[in-house]
Amino acid sequence: MSTASQDPSSRLLRDLTHSLPMALLRTREAVVQRFRVVLSRHGLTEQQWRILRALDGHEGLEISLLAEQCRILLPSMTGILRRMEQRGLVRRYANQADGRSIRVRLTEAAQALVEEIKPEVVGVYAEIERILGQRKLEQLYALLEELEAGLLEGQGRSGAV
Repeated sequence: MSTASQDPSSRLLRDLTHSLPMALLRTREAVVQRFRVVLSRHGLTEQQWRILRALDGHEGLEISLLAEQCRILLPSMTGILRRMEQRGLVRRYANQADGRSIRVRLTEAAQALVEEIKPEVVGVYAEIERILGQRKLEQLYALLEELEAGLLEGQGRSGAV
């Protein structure tokens, strides 16, 4: 076997089972599936739950900020909020500060639903912590944050992909 074939940098692509994007997708799906079980019992989607979580504890948030925090594209956010409003979970209102932007807040019914779901969601997090342990879970969060920050920082630099 030649030296070049043993050098990891000479390989163009990793095997799909060791691809970072695929590993993250598989893990995300396994984690999210645990939450879907909880959310489906309450008739919620993952996106709706993210919105409820983001609004919980706030008097209201501007729609574009809410979309950013929830990692939901603005056009999708509009439809999701419309359906949530029809269900009586959120209210949209004009931002008093500028009169142009729209803010969203939870209804009392939504707040009650969030409080009902919280213990079940905490249970899912407890299961994940049992699997990894607290130390490894904190390391995982730190590594993911470090990777995200490094990649975002790298976007500002010019260079070939």
